[in-house]
Amino acid sequence: MWILNTILNILFPVNCISCGKSNEDLCPECINTFPEAERETLPWVSPLYDYRHPPIKKSIWLLKYKSKIRFANVYASLMYDRMLEELAELAMFENFHEAILIPIPLSRKRYKERGYNQAELICKQLVKLDEGNNFKLARNLLIKNKETVQQARIKNRQERLKNLVGSFSVKNPQVIKNQNIILIDDVTTTGATLKEARSVLRKAGARKVIAFTVAH
Repeated sequence: MWILNTILNILFPVNCISCGKSNEDLCPECINTFPEAERETLPWVSPLYDYRHPPIKKSIWLLKYKSKIRFANVYASLMYDRMLEELAELAMFENFHEAILIPIPLSRKRYKERGYNQAELICKQLVKLDEGNNFKLARNLLIKNKETVQQARIKNRQERLKNLVGSFSVKNPQVIKNQNIILIDDVTTTGATLKEARSVLRKAGARKVIAFTVAH
C-alpha cells in the first residue's frame, strides 16, 4: 500500500492550498490562522469559519465542484470538535440526546451531475469520528423535491426564501417524530436553505433542530 501511495503522491502531489506545504490539503498551521465566523447568523446555526477567507472559499469550491473530497474529512474533523462542545451544553440544559444527523440534500439532477453530496460526505466522516456516541446518520430522510436556482446566484433575501418554498419534504416522518435533529451543510449565507429545511422537519414532528456548517 505504501508503494501505491508513494506513486500517487508523485503523480498527484498534495499541497496545502493556503501555504503550499507538502502532504497536506490544509495544514494545521494555516487552519489555526483561519478567521472564525463572526457575522450574524441564525441562533441555532453554528458555522466554523468566515467564508470570505480565500483558502476557505477555495477549499469549499474544490470540494463541491472538483471532486476534492478529502476536504470533507478535513472539515468534518474540525466540525466534530465544535459539535462536542455544543452538544455537551445542549445535553445539560435542553435534554438534547441521541440526535439524528441529516445532510442538506441535493436534487436528483444536481446529485447526478456531481456524483456526490458534499454535506453527506462530511456527515459520513462525522459518524466515523463519533462512533455512535452522540448521533446517527439518516440518509434520504430529508428529500430535495425539486430543482431550484442555486442560492448563490440570488442576491435578494426574500427571493432566496421564495426559491426554496416547497423544495424539501420528509420521507418517513415517523422516524423523526419527537427526535433531535442536527443538520449539516457546507456554507450558510442568509440561512434560507437551513431555515426551510428546519421548518419542514419541525412540521413533521422533530423535537429540536440545530445545524452546523463549515462556513458563513
